[in-house]
Amino acid sequence: MKRHGMLNSHISKVLTDLGHTDLIVIADAGLPIPDHVQRIDLALTLGTPSFKAVVDAVTDDMVVEKVIVASEMNDKNPDTMQYMNERFSTTEIRHVSHEQFKQLMNKAKAVIRTGEVTPYANCMLQAGVIF
Repeated sequence: MKRHGMLNSHISKVLTDLGHTDLIVIADAGLPIPDHVQRIDLALTLGTPSFKAVVDAVTDDMVVEKVIVASEMNDKNPDTMQYMNERFSTTEIRHVSHEQFKQLMNKAKAVIRTGEVTPYANCMLQAGVIF
């Protein structure tokens, strides 16, 4: 058994397979996921696991070059936007419309679905490199 890092085997495999600029999405419970994109469903109950807990766990094990969020997060979910700004204080955060976000999801390697039920609690993480 692994001692550190991501224990979820599906997420660990996705992270291991990521190349530079590949995308993964961490999504709230309601975000529609394209049929052709791998879904890793962690949702247990409303709010569990939280968006923030999953972002923390994934990004502790991933090099993130850029983050993409829906611009609606600024007004509709300012607490989560503040968390994102703090968590990614040295990383570019790109804002796109929610509709553009959903279109970009077609390029994602996987979507990790959380139990989060606050509005627009979704982010796309672009993989960086360790060198």
